[in-house]
Amino acid sequence: MSETQALRAAIVGLLRCAAMEDELLIVSTAGHDSAGSAEHWAPVPIIAHNTEFKRQQVIRLEAVLHHQVPPKFTEIDHKCERTYRTYAEMSPAVVAEDSRRTTNDLVDALLLVPDADLTDPTRHEWLRGRPLWLQTIVRGFWHPLGHDGDWYAANAMAERGIALRRHAVATAEYLHAPDLSRGMAWFSLACTYALAGTTDEAVEALEHAAVLNEDLRARIATEPDLIALRQDRRVAALIG
Repeated sequence: MSETQALRAAIVGLLRCAAMEDELLIVSTAGHDSAGSAEHWAPVPIIAHNTEFKRQQVIRLEAVLHHQVPPKFTEIDHKCERTYRTYAEMSPAVVAEDSRRTTNDLVDALLLVPDADLTDPTRHEWLRGRPLWLQTIVRGFWHPLGHDGDWYAANAMAERGIALRRHAVATAEYLHAPDLSRGMAWFSLACTYALAGTTDEAVEALEHAAVLNEDLRARIATEPDLIALRQDRRVAALIG
């Protein structure tokens, strides 16, 4: 297996992992009492939002395949009630099906993109120095699992949120995913541990994240979930 083949295989595994968690969230919360709001998102709108982000990445990959520049997507305001209601009005069945279809489309497009386009960020100015493979992992793995895990944490299911993040780390390690993406998984786990008050586990996860992804050291200094943890001398040392 070539290096690029291994990269594609790892990305596909990460995308499928996140898609599974999206579907589990919908199924396990069917009939959930809370209608949700822009302040406290319900499961179905979360998955619809995750799917929209993945669909945008499908559009970007297909643009590469057709030698085009993809459109610029506006940033979504998570606190906007109108935006939230647009998602909330969607049928759970439709959201679930769209999630599955979009994940399949994302995998299909990923497997068609030429190696050079996938790995060389200088080939496309709109990537702004970021490799296409990393952008795909962020939108198809890190972003959805972040929202899914946050929902569990916000709904008195901290253990489930931790289990989700630990599973994401284990999956990234098992797939030998690139260091940058493995660092992201460890960072998310650290945030979940921090919110649960398990300081030592959080610090250990942050240490893994910082070694694998140097860019995350700056994120430690600004991440709201890590406010209390930044007083720890071990964390201060990671920030530098």
